[in-house]
Amino acid sequence: MERIELARLLGARRATVSRETVVVEEEDPAAFLAAFARGAAGRGTVFVADPTWRATEREQFARLVALPTRNSKPKTQDRGALGAAGWLCLPTGGSSGRMRLARHDQDTLAAAVRGCRAHFGVERIDAVGVLPLHHVSGLMAWVRCALTGGRFLPWTWADLEAGRWPGTGRGEWFVSLVPTQLHRLLARRAAAERLRRFRAVLLGGGPAWPELLERAAAARIRLAPSYGSTETAAMVTALRPEEFLAGERGCGSALPHARVTIDPNGVVQIAGGSLFRGYYPGWRREEPWSTDDLGRFDEHGGLHVLGRRDALIITGGKKADPNEVEAALRATAEFADVAVVAVPDGEWGETVAACYPAGRREPNLDSVRRLIARHLAPHKRPKHYLRIQHWPRNAQGKINRSALTALARVSVSSSGRSDV
Repeated sequence: MERIELARLLGARRATVSRETVVVEEEDPAAFLAAFARGAAGRGTVFVADPTWRATEREQFARLVALPTRNSKPKTQDRGALGAAGWLCLPTGGSSGRMRLARHDQDTLAAAVRGCRAHFGVERIDAVGVLPLHHVSGLMAWVRCALTGGRFLPWTWADLEAGRWPGTGRGEWFVSLVPTQLHRLLARRAAAERLRRFRAVLLGGGPAWPELLERAAAARIRLAPSYGSTETAAMVTALRPEEFLAGERGCGSALPHARVTIDPNGVVQIAGGSLFRGYYPGWRREEPWSTDDLGRFDEHGGLHVLGRRDALIITGGKKADPNEVEAALRATAEFADVAVVAVPDGEWGETVAACYPAGRREPNLDSVRRLIARHLAPHKRPKHYLRIQHWPRNAQGKINRSALTALARVSVSSSGRSDV
């Protein structure tokens, strides 16, 4: 597929000769779709930005966009002016939590669409778009429809949560949700009945807890838990709905376009046509990509994600870097010491908890919340502030994070106590 063909399928009226950089940052779905299609029809690099970013993310993004692209592009990825590889840059937390821009193009997106269509056994994909279009899962819902001749209905989460559902009519429709959204919808009988009408409810963006999956199964939701990332153009494994309703769990088998393996250290590795070209402004060698996820395969060949090698917190399908949150907390000058850990949450999967040692001077938490709101996105702000009586340190004097996490979990689970 050539780049202009993708642009045409997405709604662009004509190709342009412009090589200007395009930044797509639109909150309104119709404006986003139009701006993205125009950018794809040109010859410049297209950067997607999140309109809800705060100052910290915007500063990181601006620095990345200003970097000159490197010329060491692999020859196998050089497809000419209109089909050049890696022209689409999507923001991601990468493997470290700091912002990176994963490079994609018409070929990586098309490979992901072919794999999805074959895995679920459908020719045409119709989808209700609930997730933000600046997020890879929201973007790919639209791209799947465009490349298969399907219908795409942008819809807001606020409308869906309030019980205002789109009129889809006939067809085998898909919808993508994150676990927190599914949790909220299953609390309403009418919403569960509407979800049962979908060909598949794709679930991703973070780990789903067992109780949530069993509730979905009891409600006979055709759930398809999946695994993927921005770097893989969304899902590379998925449990088919019939497998889920038959009692299988996990993230399912690999889609036809992807190869998923586990290395000797238990780390998930991915190869295949939808894999990103590299982090802008650089390029990636054509070899399997090592994630920061630990996993295993079951007897059916389904992937089970066991956790992350790093300390990233995934809350409601979004990533929070403890180091970034700790830096913002320390900048308030309210803490003698502070550390950020993840604690389980029945709605968000896990949430951010800020722990600090008990002492004579208590932090002014109202002031802390006000100050960090200027720098941190809502999902990164601590939901719990926990005063720890016995601050755990190891023999080298460093914080024992595993011990601190255990204390934090006890605190949150003990009737909301915040002093342990």
